[in-house]
Amino acid sequence: MPSGLVALALGGFGIGLTEFLIAGLLPQVASGFAVSEAAAGWLISGYALSVAVGAIALTAATARLARKQVLLGLVALFVVGNLLSAIAPNYPVMLLGRIVAALCHGSFFGIGSLVARSLVAPEKKSQAVAIMFAGLTVANVLGVPFGALVGERWGWRAAFWAVTAIGVLALAGIAALVPVWAGRVRPATGTDPVPGRPATGPGESDPAPPSGLRAQLRAFRSWQVWLTLTATALSYGGMFGAFSYIAYTFTEVSGFAPADVAWLLMVYGVGLVVGNLVGGRAADRDRDRALVLALSGLTLTLALFGLLAGSAAASVVLVFVMGVTGFASVPGMITRVTDYAHGAALAASANVSASNVGNALGAWLGGLAITAGLGYTSPLYVGAGIALLSTVVMVIAARRAGTPRVADRAPTS
Repeated sequence: MPSGLVALALGGFGIGLTEFLIAGLLPQVASGFAVSEAAAGWLISGYALSVAVGAIALTAATARLARKQVLLGLVALFVVGNLLSAIAPNYPVMLLGRIVAALCHGSFFGIGSLVARSLVAPEKKSQAVAIMFAGLTVANVLGVPFGALVGERWGWRAAFWAVTAIGVLALAGIAALVPVWAGRVRPATGTDPVPGRPATGPGESDPAPPSGLRAQLRAFRSWQVWLTLTATALSYGGMFGAFSYIAYTFTEVSGFAPADVAWLLMVYGVGLVVGNLVGGRAADRDRDRALVLALSGLTLTLALFGLLAGSAAASVVLVFVMGVTGFASVPGMITRVTDYAHGAALAASANVSASNVGNALGAWLGGLAITAGLGYTSPLYVGAGIALLSTVVMVIAARRAGTPRVADRAPTS
């Protein structure tokens, strides 16, 4: 795998830390700014909303720019946002810093996935995307304990200084290790390689991706793009419908002490890491089949978890499997939507927005189930139902699929 993927993964790790570490710092931040817990919670929900908006807005605004330069600009925005959070004199500035950092999130993973896949041969594109997303999954494992540990030892500002430093390293890494041609390919009928690119580089048989906004919007005429975005939103909705309330399931149903929740969440995070890497490899072999199996596995896992949540041992195993099956579909979904969108960056970023919409939908429906008095296992069944819908959509998409609009063949000279 090219060294540029390491730089992209480091950027994903920093962005993931920013998203997750705040959960372990909220009490300190609320106390430091003398705001309520509800107001402090906007540092999380405000971030999520900004991710959904920024993914589309920034990708559309930078449609004609070179993708490496866009990535550098996005990471610079990430650094500025975390720096604002680290030095924030009051709560409004802190919230502004979170919003600024969040704006780069969706576009980074959307455009970064296209850059990542351009660095390798077409038959390894999902694995390349998985490597980039490995940073995010590792951050999911380490984010909350990292924030809590650093915050308790040196104060919550130190955590944001640390993430700022990671952002600077990622910026330098992308500038040094990601080739200037990354994310750009010459048309299959062309005769000259992209300037600065070897004559026989990976992915040269792919059609050139659309650069203008109007051309990228045409990608959304494809039913396969919409079916994939729908499946993405529903798969995330299923997983996060269950995950959002998993701490209550552990303590109120499985019988764990509140102190056990942290390591149980780390077990889940390890499952995400494994699922991401396994899913990327499987998608490169038979993508649609791998996606259907992953979504079916998530549906079954959540249903079994609901039935067996009263067993502590079963809960440990199933929360790990939930992480594996929940993230195994991510690399394949991204390469699928970008294949059918002719490599349009806007479609890749829309996939990130769809996942955040799914997160919000799943958490809302899971909360409704608890409010209705259905108990703390009900979000697991809600998640299973949403994941089942995602499986059905993916089966329909797979059956309707013809020849991809982006060729999946080996590079030619």
